[in-house]
Amino acid sequence: MRRFAFLFTICLVFLNLSAQSLFQDAEKATAGESQQPALKLNGFARGVVFGGGEKYELATTFAEVALQPQLRSHGAFLQADIRLRKGVFFNEDVQLIDFKELYAGYSSLKFDLLLGNQVVSWGRTDGFNPTDNITPKDYFLFTPDPDDQQLSNFLLRAKYRFTSAVELDVIGVPFYQPSVYKYDLFDMGANVSFAEQRLPEKKLKNSAVAARLNVDLPAAGWSVSYFRGYDPYHGFEVAAIDWSTGSPVITNRPASYLKTSWGADLAVPLGAVIVRAEGAYNITENPDEKMYIPMNDFSYVGALEANVGGLTVIAQYVGKYVPDFTALVLPELTEPLNPLAQMQYANAMIDYENRQFNRRIFHQQ
Repeated sequence: MRRFAFLFTICLVFLNLSAQSLFQDAEKATAGESQQPALKLNGFARGVVFGGGEKYELATTFAEVALQPQLRSHGAFLQADIRLRKGVFFNEDVQLIDFKELYAGYSSLKFDLLLGNQVVSWGRTDGFNPTDNITPKDYFLFTPDPDDQQLSNFLLRAKYRFTSAVELDVIGVPFYQPSVYKYDLFDMGANVSFAEQRLPEKKLKNSAVAARLNVDLPAAGWSVSYFRGYDPYHGFEVAAIDWSTGSPVITNRPASYLKTSWGADLAVPLGAVIVRAEGAYNITENPDEKMYIPMNDFSYVGALEANVGGLTVIAQYVGKYVPDFTALVLPELTEPLNPLAQMQYANAMIDYENRQFNRRIFHQQ
């Protein structure tokens, strides 16, 4: 119980707003220091329309109000990003309140400690970040700002600054949250459906840990990072095959996998151009046994960024190298008149097609 006591105080730090900060000795407060918490309130309102697709003339149309309060008292603070959204998403009426971020913490010159629902963005390239393994995404929330697709995790985050340019960032994520896909948009045939995803048990053995050493200098910025946990970017498995109608009716189910990732990124300004690079080596276990587990790979991005006539122009090369890549073998029906051979062939084809689809998801086809 003791190990949770300190974390619990972070959540309670603002219950008594007129009290001295729990992280600061009241006797050390100077006479000129204000004892009242400082409240800031930001936000925005907008309307969004996205359309022109083949399946949906108007994929998303919605209005949104964002409230972003921040409360500070000495080194302690409370931060929130609350979205009120109403509209039509893929022909479904949606009205919701989304706590995109809600966390409390303490910040000092050398050390930060944060607890709550947070969005963490690692990496120095844009759009594709091989080192960004913590934050799940809603890939079908279409807005002009790609950051809106980022979903928060409940996590504990600690930062330590060795100098003003060198920082160590350590994160623990106790519960797994997957990214959001819309499988009904996948063209897999009328006899294929998707069941609800079965998530890993909410136990500490299934939690994720990550660390990043970041350096920001005038001449260059770089970092090295580590991640171990369930990947928010997941695949799917075949949960059931029903042959009662004579034709296979397939039920697929989203499935998550464990991985270890070692990454690095770099940004170097060269005159009017910024050279960016980012890469990660991803290690998985038993990819041959489960179709939703990708093979070990090295994902990388190289980019050039420049300001041209007041516009930021970015050119990127995105790649993936799979050291142990082996192509899938198309099954063959060797005994067309044998009912048992026909059944084995049908099951092998289902496995083959779904493995191919998973490889397309992971860009390992």
